[in-house]
Amino acid sequence: MGLLQVSVIFLLSLTTMTLAEPPGCKIRITDRGLEMLKTETKRFVEEELSNITMPEMRGEEGRFQYTIKDVKITELNLTSDLRFQPDVGLLFEVQNSSITLNFQRRILYWLLRVYDLIGAFLTTGMRFLLNKQICPALNHAALVLVNQLLETIPVRTEVDSYVGIDYSLLSDPVVTETSLDMDFRGMFYNLKNENEVLVNYAMNPIVREYDRMIYLALSEFFFDSGLFSYFKGGLQKQLLLDSFQMPKDLEMLLRTTYLGTIMMLNPALMEHPLSLELEVTSPPRSTIKTSGANVAVSCNVKVLVLPPGKPAVQLSSMTMEGKFNAKVSMKGKRLAIHLDLRRFKIYSNQSALESLALIPLQGPLKTMLQISVVPLINNYIKRGVQIPLPDGIDFIEEVVEYHNGYIIVGANLHFRTGLREIIERKLSADPPQTNTELHSDMTLFYYQTPTQLISALI
Repeated sequence: MGLLQVSVIFLLSLTTMTLAEPPGCKIRITDRGLEMLKTETKRFVEEELSNITMPEMRGEEGRFQYTIKDVKITELNLTSDLRFQPDVGLLFEVQNSSITLNFQRRILYWLLRVYDLIGAFLTTGMRFLLNKQICPALNHAALVLVNQLLETIPVRTEVDSYVGIDYSLLSDPVVTETSLDMDFRGMFYNLKNENEVLVNYAMNPIVREYDRMIYLALSEFFFDSGLFSYFKGGLQKQLLLDSFQMPKDLEMLLRTTYLGTIMMLNPALMEHPLSLELEVTSPPRSTIKTSGANVAVSCNVKVLVLPPGKPAVQLSSMTMEGKFNAKVSMKGKRLAIHLDLRRFKIYSNQSALESLALIPLQGPLKTMLQISVVPLINNYIKRGVQIPLPDGIDFIEEVVEYHNGYIIVGANLHFRTGLREIIERKLSADPPQTNTELHSDMTLFYYQTPTQLISALI
């Protein structure tokens, strides 16, 4: 039976961005969240130490010979702690813990009444060898645990066939006695042109709460960069093409509204079908206030006659402006948005008089958008985007709060699987790694207690 005392400090050093850039995404892990992680970490370390193997030992010392084999750990009682180390990182500490070993030994000796002396000699040797095994085992457990967990966080990854997202860390984490704060870029980009990105002029989200395990803050820039990137990638064009089917009553209303125009152009056009062509003219923009979030969209709408075998004939051009309520939600670790069309207006690009004539069209056009276009958009965006959180860890009991310029999602954490399952899945998917690089911006360092050894006393 031996007493153990060891400390491992994780120093997180990041490549800091050279430009002063406010974060689009900020995460705070509180001491409540660390408490849950401590339980999983202790279980993982115990499993690592239980797997320690020691080779068969043979030797001579004076007048006796010995053989020791089949060394197994039969009992492991760890008293450990995981806590924030202000301005440094995370501290994992093991103290006042014990290990019980079982092994087979064979001793040949020539002198009588010396068994206790030989036993003391072997025990000292076993203690020395155990010390040499435990330090590397804890070091390996720490490296594997932190490396593999952080490598499952999406740093720069594709969201779908149109956009990707960049979760690069912008600065070193801020560590206090009660929390760990991390600033991420939180920016979407167009996969067709990754350098064409939106400049971040949004405000820096401020997180003041500590009651829940984790807080996720997202600024208007996070959402605007997504809207901008999807616009540049052409998603809105595809959605409109896939969804737009003009109802018969709307077509009849358009035909009545533009009867005079058709008769002036060519009466024969009355027999041909009408069509609406919608084009989003600029990237949609989001606005977040304490009352909620909304998205503003501006479209150009053309009323066309489609004579068969001939070019389309334009009857009118109008501007359509819509404002959607945006409800933000979390499921697991995927952030999703649901849109609901609230405000809608159309006006003529040609004259104020024509704008007055378009008033009867507003209701039917809004209904058409709510029935055909909005459901298709919501069906596409409901899959959401992953936030920078390791695999196997999900948000639960989340609450969304709206502030001026940003939102905060406060939640508790839940392990879907244990740390070992997460790591084994990651290791089986990737080739073996020999370095300690966590990802492009983070490196891990290992530190022991000042004695640099485990104090193991019988």
